[in-house]
Amino acid sequence: MEAVRSLVPLVLVIAIASCLAEFNATESEGKSSCRATVGGTSQSDAHRALILQLNPNEDCTWTLQRPENKSIRLIFSHFQLDPSGGCENENIKVFDGNSTKGSLLGKVCSKHDYVPVFESSSDTLTVQIVTDSVRMRRTVFILYYYFSPGASIPNCGGYLDASQGSFTSPNYPNPHPAMAYCVWHIQVEKGYKIKLNFKDMFIETDEHCRFDFIAVYDGPSTTSGLLGQVCGYVKPTFESSADALTVVLSADYANSYRGFAASYTSVYAEDVNTTSLTCFSDKMRVIISKSYLTLLKYSENNLQLSDPTCRPKISNVVDFSIPLDGCGTIRKVEDHSITYTNIITFIPTSVSEVITRQKHLQIVLKCEMEHNSTVETMYITEDDIIQNQSALGKYNTSMAFFESDSFEKPILESPYYVEMNQTLFVQVSIHTSDPNLVVFLDSCVASPTFAFASPTYDLIKTGCSRDETCEVYPLSGHHGRFQFNAFKFLRTLGCVSRRKRDVSSYKWKTDSVIGPIRLKRDRGASGSSGFQYQIHGEETQNQPFNSLHLFSFMVLALNIVIVAVIIVRHFVKQRTDYKYQKLQNITNGSSLNI
Repeated sequence: MEAVRSLVPLVLVIAIASCLAEFNATESEGKSSCRATVGGTSQSDAHRALILQLNPNEDCTWTLQRPENKSIRLIFSHFQLDPSGGCENENIKVFDGNSTKGSLLGKVCSKHDYVPVFESSSDTLTVQIVTDSVRMRRTVFILYYYFSPGASIPNCGGYLDASQGSFTSPNYPNPHPAMAYCVWHIQVEKGYKIKLNFKDMFIETDEHCRFDFIAVYDGPSTTSGLLGQVCGYVKPTFESSADALTVVLSADYANSYRGFAASYTSVYAEDVNTTSLTCFSDKMRVIISKSYLTLLKYSENNLQLSDPTCRPKISNVVDFSIPLDGCGTIRKVEDHSITYTNIITFIPTSVSEVITRQKHLQIVLKCEMEHNSTVETMYITEDDIIQNQSALGKYNTSMAFFESDSFEKPILESPYYVEMNQTLFVQVSIHTSDPNLVVFLDSCVASPTFAFASPTYDLIKTGCSRDETCEVYPLSGHHGRFQFNAFKFLRTLGCVSRRKRDVSSYKWKTDSVIGPIRLKRDRGASGSSGFQYQIHGEETQNQPFNSLHLFSFMVLALNIVIVAVIIVRHFVKQRTDYKYQKLQNITNGSSLNI
């Protein structure tokens, strides 16, 4: 069969000008006629393999068209272009439609590290190839065929999100279907890599894997970095650099064999010599090295938490993901902190009910939330063996605008365009599984700049409304809510520094920033600068703004106090005698609004 494959291009090499309607060549403006040659199968088929031999200084345009109510899939399974040429000087462009005026589906050049695949929205597609002046041999292998977008092949691709699994080509171990294009997306937990092993493979053999092939990508899509393009009888293995991997099976119209069988496992990405502990808003996570357990002559199967029904995930490490409100985790409120504690113990396998020769192992886990941070401590006791570790983290908070006081639909557009005096609804949330924490709104400051330079305006201060339109909603668990009416700044007054107040016992302080807000009449001059909301922990970038638009938007900064429920019950009633004073107009009547 390989001999037949290699003879076909030699027999059917023809000049472009003599191509039939299914694959037409047109002369490009300002260039000589295209001098490339094409080799392939019968031109009257609805599918075709093309071998293009390109010369320097080409500018060739082809249109693929066939009167069928189907789409076209175009695959560049192998190409050799000028490796020293830039993508602007030498490239292949694919357009959706019957001319280069259609939508650009994509571009192919020598710098691309993947197998380019394009699909049209109708039965017509246009290809334009431009080469530079470098004299070298250029070869492009193209496979195209018509297909029905709604049709599907059973077991052809899918999403795999378990920590380990297996998958096969369609019909395995029987021959896979012709013109199959299957994509498998593998996603494992963050912090892990993926090991992929092909246990069996029989794909049509070719030196460059041009006809049938498997492509493996280091990432979540088919444009991620190509780890390998394989075919034949090989049994390769691949390893991702992160937590995602993409596998593609592409087949042409002939010579289908049994395909492949593959399996994958997740591998913890970081090197852990002994143990590590990380605390999050909703869980604590401990990683124990299997080699460390082996050194101590322990088995990972004999480790358990305070709640033995909560089991770890075992790969090259033992991974306990422990919710703060479950698996036996104990919560304790102390001065200036909330602590969460759990214990991993080793259950020895005794050969006798009377004696044991194994030491008693305990790993005590402790996450401490204090002053806008998380302190992680862990110590291991094995009789006289003690190991201590610590790290630092933060509460995970976010703030967003909502359409109404039901707080069901967040505002996704940015900037957020509003009318003067329009009521705005704001919600701040803490992302944690601990049901005993509530969010208390400590202060909210509005500013016409991201740097919060003067002037600033207090909407909320020390938990009390300072604006007559600002209404703070009752405490509601993990959400703090308030509303106010849009207003305008009149003029800047210089630079004023902001100081954080001290945090009293049982309170933990954090900040969130949201904005900008613009008046609808400023939409045309808004530009593209701005953001909708920020997750706590990310720094706000200082962005340049046109001075004419400096006050045409507003940013809010909100200080949040996270309070233990046991203390909330004893809050004194909030003071409500604050009213805001209108700012004096010191600008001869001219102002810009927010």
